[in-house]
Amino acid sequence: MKWEIFRHSWDYDAAMNLWRRLFTEHPASVDESYWQHFANAMGFGLRMAWGGVVCMIHALIPGVYCSKASEMIGELHERMVVNRRRLARSQLTDSRRAA
Repeated sequence: MKWEIFRHSWDYDAAMNLWRRLFTEHPASVDESYWQHFANAMGFGLRMAWGGVVCMIHALIPGVYCSKASEMIGELHERMVVNRRRLARSQLTDSRRAA
């Protein structure tokens, strides 16, 4: 009896819409497949984790990694924000040329 209630309340379309939203919409919005987005986001996450370790080492021993964490932040910002804006501008220019 308990499982019958669950079976009737299951909405396949709503579940698939949720799945689509969670796993495909955002990667598509940045012009990536799921796996491309996974690799890029994982790379950023690992780099950020290493940056956190660098900051903690610097906190313990102020004479080491004096500028490494800020350099890493700059590199990540360049990759994530600046390059993405540059790519978007070039795609816009290309689409205008094609028109």
